[in-house]
Amino acid sequence: MGGMAKKLLLCGWLLTAALLAQTQVVMLGSGNPNADPDHSGPAVAVVVNGTAYLVDCGPGVVRRAALAAREDGIPALKADALGKVFITHLHSDHTLGYPDLIFSSWTLGRDAPLEAWGPVGLQEMTTDILHAWRKDVDVRIHGREGAHATGAQVEVHEVSPGVIYHDANVTVTAFLVHHGTWDEALGYRFQTADRVIVFSGDTTPVKAVAEACNGCDLLFHEAYNQEGKLTPSWRQYMGTFHTSAKELGALATAARPKLLVLYHQMPEGTSQAALLAEVQRYYHGAVVTARDLDIY
Repeated sequence: MGGMAKKLLLCGWLLTAALLAQTQVVMLGSGNPNADPDHSGPAVAVVVNGTAYLVDCGPGVVRRAALAAREDGIPALKADALGKVFITHLHSDHTLGYPDLIFSSWTLGRDAPLEAWGPVGLQEMTTDILHAWRKDVDVRIHGREGAHATGAQVEVHEVSPGVIYHDANVTVTAFLVHHGTWDEALGYRFQTADRVIVFSGDTTPVKAVAEACNGCDLLFHEAYNQEGKLTPSWRQYMGTFHTSAKELGALATAARPKLLVLYHQMPEGTSQAALLAEVQRYYHGAVVTARDLDIY
């Protein structure tokens, strides 16, 4: 089978799986710290039975979600419906949308506290954000807007590895990953009635990701192109904080996902297509490169 035929077959499989699944995964931001308007900051939504569970909240998260709600007809991604977020680590590119998520979804109608799960340090970050916008909160509640006071609150859960959340839709399990000199970084496993989805977060290759997946339906994993334009110092940094295409190939082979999705992609001076091709040199299962607003 030729390359184009394989690509068409994979696209058809993706469309069929997304249409049939009770659980949908919406890519809200597939980018990295670069200011690329085509690839918003890291953020993904797992949507089950009309409820959205966000993983990370990079820049642009609320507006990207609103676009998905409008263009793809997913009401769970309307601003006032965004009420739960699971944060992998506290790097700015994964959390710059956190104030936006707290305040925009509140001012646009969310009247219950936002719930946030994440590593140690999330409570301190949240407290600082609420303090920074305290005047805004006071004016909106006590001024003529008459905003719901509870909607400006955040319930923070600093978590340890293991099952950290469960409801009728989903069970979420956190596991530790390794992200350079960060004292703590997490990956997440979502199990719903019809799918198992694993998010690596930012990490070097770790066995915990493969164990969490273990034949999962979708594995979202970061990757960088080690064949890209890397200076020696930057190459050392990337090897300490991230997963190369070759390393991901070995990890995915062990993890055996039905579909590997590259997100938080770092082509390093090449292109996303080149990064995908580099991964495919080392991994022969189904793999795609994520784009903003893709649905899986």
